[in-house]
Amino acid sequence: MESPEAQTLGVGMVGYAFMGAAHSQGWRTAGRVFDLPCRPVMSAVCGRDPDAVRAAAAKHGWAAAETDWRALIARDDVRLVDVCTPGDSHAEIAIAALEAGKHVLCEKPLANSLAEAEAMAEAARQARERGQVAMVGFNYRRTPAIAHARRMVAEGRIGVLRHVRVTYLQDWLVDPEFPLVWRLRRELAGSGALGDLGAHIVDLAQYLAGERLIGVSALTETFVRERPLPAGAVAGLGAGPVSQGRGPVTVDDAALFTGRLESGALASFEASRFAAGRKNALRIELNGALGSLAFDLERLNELSFHDHTEPAADSGFRRILVTEPDHPYLEAWWPPGHALGYDHTFVHQARDMVLAIAAGTDPEPSFEDGLQVQRVLAAVEDSAEKNCVYTPVPA
Repeated sequence: MESPEAQTLGVGMVGYAFMGAAHSQGWRTAGRVFDLPCRPVMSAVCGRDPDAVRAAAAKHGWAAAETDWRALIARDDVRLVDVCTPGDSHAEIAIAALEAGKHVLCEKPLANSLAEAEAMAEAARQARERGQVAMVGFNYRRTPAIAHARRMVAEGRIGVLRHVRVTYLQDWLVDPEFPLVWRLRRELAGSGALGDLGAHIVDLAQYLAGERLIGVSALTETFVRERPLPAGAVAGLGAGPVSQGRGPVTVDDAALFTGRLESGALASFEASRFAAGRKNALRIELNGALGSLAFDLERLNELSFHDHTEPAADSGFRRILVTEPDHPYLEAWWPPGHALGYDHTFVHQARDMVLAIAAGTDPEPSFEDGLQVQRVLAAVEDSAEKNCVYTPVPA
């Protein structure tokens, strides 16, 4: 008979804000919906503020609270460490957890720098030899419609790929008086819209295409270069001078770049937190020799598909409602036509992590996949930094 430890998976999570709440929903729900080989147990959550982390534990269903992530990693009832902190601590926590013999799930982007991502991937390779697994949290892969689109592309439904175009637009920074939160400080976030939004769309483009980007050309811009410090912030935090309770924005507000995939297909990307009226607008379209596929995050349960082999008189984009029981992840949910939401992607992420651990297989996306995305982000920043703008000479 299996030991109780083999029948359960003790999870410890570092960070309890937005992503921590979303991950909590995943761990709390996965074992209640899917038939899993071992049941996730929410052993402990960690944060620096004792009162806040205890409140988060009570709210989200964690059995215990810690204020030191090292103490969380050392707990005997934690077999998996879930890293939901800002990017500046991803590498230190994830590597320490792997070296302590734990499985690791780490939020995207994998790290704040290419060097950190390489160190994390190497730690994951070494841990893999000991039977541990490490996965990066690109949750949009777990949208049933996206997973079904990947299946359709792999089956050749759109033929040889020609174009991929992706946009991810938000507007929460349009107000120039929005405070200088951690996402706007390079030393904490690594980059701005590029890492926050661009990491998602780079991963989705490569995932759906089934191939990697091999070259990019980029532009980035910071539209508002100084913002008020958050309430309670210490003057002087972050890089650069602080004047009258304000500090410098040290990351990009928007990134535009083009790319080429291994097959020669072309790709274009736009990530912005300055698109007024756009709250969380992610859209991806793939054009192939035999047809096209498109997904819009604001229509989460749908795909648009055009079959170019049909007679022109009858052809056009048609809607695929991805709610059938043989669509990815849908076998455990509701009857056809009953839509799922954003939070379900984290349930599916938890499910996939548990299955990989139980089977001893490499999870997807792995730390190697996260490293590949980090290489693209680094290449985009390098291209944008070196880009020269030429003014046409009048005839």
